[in-house]
Amino acid sequence: MNQRRQLFGLVGWLLLTLAAAALGARASITAAAFYGQLTQPGWAPPASVFGPVWTLLYVLMAISAWLVWRQGGWRANRAALGLFVAQLAVNVLWSWLFFSWKLGAAAFADIVVLLALIVATMLAFARRRPLAAWLLLPYLAWVSFASALCYTVWKLNPAVL
Repeated sequence: MNQRRQLFGLVGWLLLTLAAAALGARASITAAAFYGQLTQPGWAPPASVFGPVWTLLYVLMAISAWLVWRQGGWRANRAALGLFVAQLAVNVLWSWLFFSWKLGAAAFADIVVLLALIVATMLAFARRRPLAAWLLLPYLAWVSFASALCYTVWKLNPAVL
């Protein structure tokens, strides 16, 4: 694969993941105010932490997918990259469920599915390019933490979520 195609591939994966981030952010326009009104556990991070963390994670996700894509393109990696796209869609859905539609139970169910898809993606990526799987480890860790936070916030705010 020539360097120009590799560069376009990287840009494509970055655009896809950042488009997903933007779609999730659209659902989160009022997130800071809403999040601030919720009863939080003492271990909840301030709202200002989420943006920088997610930005870094989306970049790592894009690089991870690109590394797999470089191993023969979409056709050779359809299942692995399909899992990646599926988890990306479930990731976006969470913001809408939690922030826009205020559906705590559905948001928690979504994030549990997201965790399973991240693990499946990591396993599929590890077979093609181990580094790609390792790059998703911070994402898995953050979503694991976010799962506990989602559940706790949902249970602490039954009238709102």
